[in-house]
Order: sequence, then structure tokens, then C-alpha cells
Amino acid sequence: HYLAAYLLLKTAGKDKPTAGDVKKVLEAAQAEVNDAKVEEIMKKLEGKDFAALVTEGEEKLEKVPCLGGGGGAGAGVAAAGGAAAEAKEEVKEEEEEEEESDSDMGFDLFG
Repeated sequence: HYLAAYLLLKTAGKDKPTAGDVKKVLEAAQAEVNDAKVEEIMKKLEGKDFAALVTEGEEKLEKVPCLGGGGGAGAGVAAAGGAAAEAKEEVKEEEEEEEESDSDMGFDLFG
């Protein structure tokens, strides 16, 4: 989240965000701030081109395999033949996991 705070400041028009600026953003978000980590990220970003950082990040994200979600994945599974039943079972399991994680939040929106 340190990098996200830095990039948020850059996107908002701050040409040279300082460690203090990053801390303020994190504190405003009520995030826990580790001064050593803020200083470390600032040293790593020193002299870096913002556009190059964004491009590099996008290239890395393109390589990350994406799992679950999306209508396209279901169509591919259905086309594979007998795997459609497995896909339905996986969807049910995902829905059950989501319901379980919702109940773990400690409150009920409708009750």
C-alpha cells in the first residue's frame, strides 16, 4: 500500500511526493504506517520515471494468470464436453465460499 499511496499522489499531480506525503495519505486511510518501509520505497523510487513505472507494472500484470470469474471461462469449459458439470460444481463452491466470507464480516446487512 506504500507504492499505491505514492502513485496516488503522482496521479493527483504531485511531481515529487515526499515520504511525509506518503505517510499522510496512508494515515488518512487509517492504514498502519511503518516509517522504515516508507523510506525504503522512497529510495527505490528515487529518480524513476512515473510513466515507465506504470508501463512496467502493466507488463508484469499481463503475465499474472487470472483465475475464476468471467463469462468467457464458462463457455470454454462447456465446449470441452463433460467438464461442464465440474464447472457448475466449481461455481457452487465459489458461491459458498463467498457466502462464508460474507458471514465472517461480523454483521448482517439485512438482519
